[in-house]
Amino acid sequence: MAACACGSVRAVLAFLLAPALVTLLVAPARGRGGRGHGDWGAAELLPPLPPREKAALVARFVTNLCDWGALATISTQEGVRGRPFADVLSLSDGPPGKGSGVPYFYLSPLQQSVGNLQENPYATLTMSLAETSFCRKYGFDPQSPLCAHIILSGTVIKVSETEMDVAKNSLFIRHPEMKTWPSSHNWFFAKLNITNIWVLDYFGGPKIVTPAEYYNATFQ
Repeated sequence: MAACACGSVRAVLAFLLAPALVTLLVAPARGRGGRGHGDWGAAELLPPLPPREKAALVARFVTNLCDWGALATISTQEGVRGRPFADVLSLSDGPPGKGSGVPYFYLSPLQQSVGNLQENPYATLTMSLAETSFCRKYGFDPQSPLCAHIILSGTVIKVSETEMDVAKNSLFIRHPEMKTWPSSHNWFFAKLNITNIWVLDYFGGPKIVTPAEYYNATFQ
């Protein structure tokens, strides 16, 4: 009888706790860089998309909202040497709403992309509002032009000593976990020196934005 009673209690507890456990398992991490790190990740907190005719402002908007992107480099790996090689990298251009427009990275020589960049620094970075709740909110497919995304091309370079603190603060405020990454990996701060910009936020093909237009756009 005692064993039966214990089994019944366990069954009742499992029934009562199951919804809470499921919620914990499927709920996405809140905020850039992990749970509890405040930002405008929720749909109701997202600022409105800038007017589509202001392509430079849209580009700055996407850069500041996104905290990772796909960086394409030219591979140096045996078997795929000379071919395009894309990898996902965390990035930041500064605090939410106060971005500089400069995509900063925290890189290690152990990464394949870094090995590629050491031989050929040219790279192309893609960021999309599909990373945020924006496109889900309006039902836009990630490939749809209405799900705004940008393509930035240029060279990836190490930041100078004078820019080190800016890069560090920009990344660590959005990706606090980086502070704990093993120092044995020889992490360093880098940035994309932008030379070309394409903006896709509507039908009719990409809009071309110059770096001057991009950096002169005021985004808050």
